[in-house]
Amino acid sequence: MARYSIAWMPGDGIGNDVMEAARIVLDAMKFDAEYVPCDIGWEFWCKEGNALPERTVAALQKTTCGLFGAITSKPQDDAVRELSPELKDKKLTYFSPIVKLRQMFNLHTNLRPCKSYPGNPLNYRGTAQTNPDGRDVLIDQVIFRENTEGSYGGVEFFPLPEAVYTALCANPKMKPWKDKGLENVALSTRIVSKQGCSNICRQAFEYAKKTGRSRVTLVEKPNVLRETGGLMTRIFRAMSEEYPGIRADEANIDAICMWMFKNPQDYSVLVAENMFGDIVSDLCAGLVGGLGFAPSANLGDKYAVFEPTHGSAPKYAGQYKVNPVAMLLTVKMMFDWLNETEKAIRLESAVARVIKEGTVRTYDMGGSAGTLDVAREVARHAS
Repeated sequence: MARYSIAWMPGDGIGNDVMEAARIVLDAMKFDAEYVPCDIGWEFWCKEGNALPERTVAALQKTTCGLFGAITSKPQDDAVRELSPELKDKKLTYFSPIVKLRQMFNLHTNLRPCKSYPGNPLNYRGTAQTNPDGRDVLIDQVIFRENTEGSYGGVEFFPLPEAVYTALCANPKMKPWKDKGLENVALSTRIVSKQGCSNICRQAFEYAKKTGRSRVTLVEKPNVLRETGGLMTRIFRAMSEEYPGIRADEANIDAICMWMFKNPQDYSVLVAENMFGDIVSDLCAGLVGGLGFAPSANLGDKYAVFEPTHGSAPKYAGQYKVNPVAMLLTVKMMFDWLNETEKAIRLESAVARVIKEGTVRTYDMGGSAGTLDVAREVARHAS
């Protein structure tokens, strides 16, 4: 019997391509696991009206953790349009299956490391980034994104129901929207809790303490989002007093997009609510070569799902041309979570070596190698 049971979820588009690359490396490293195929993604929305079938949820509950490729998500009108004809009149509502997984399994922490590996021609090369001898200054940032609340909570309305409007009318600022006609008004919420804010801030400070990092930066917008941003900011400031050896500072989401572009090496650990964490982590990924180098982990107290941060890129699906490094670094994060420390170090070292040697590169790095070519080269060094 295998030591681990891994929910195997390729998802959509290039998800299958990069997961195949991951399997090459996992097998070469003799990882002791069984892989449980799980249905998830756009195909199942179109055929069944559910992108996360109940059979998949049941399967995940019996596994150690999940490994996920990529997901396709589209606006509601497009989602309904692509349903099978017999499902179109059932008033089904599309909801991202990965967001649903995060909420269903309380995967409260989204951990997104972004590191510039030596030799990567796509590393950001601003003037503040280069030493006099021409070597890149290492960017090594880790984003802690609250994963179940905020703007991605899924509490939305269109048109705006009278009952919802009435409930909100304690705030006189709502009146202009009724004058526009509630049938013309859409509402998305940004709901945060003390528990959610406290948990993600704690995770960030504890990580900094454990890994010897000296700075934690809160990314928010409390001068405009006064209640939700204000709650997160107050909790962050109070908690920072428990970590006197760590510099705690704050930045508005718009401002940090400029500051990180100018001096990304100044930042180490960043913490944010759901949407702002999503935004700033894509910026960080851009500084280290793009989403092809950006892994992530959805972490809960008892379960975790690991996924690269890139999308499904349907135009490349099945061509095996995309960069699998994000997926392979995601596997490294899975090893970390499983306390397979030696395997995690060995895999990251192999990835770093392949990047530095530069003989096997996908198109985005100026090479002609395919997805599986890179995987096989990493496997050769990791096995």
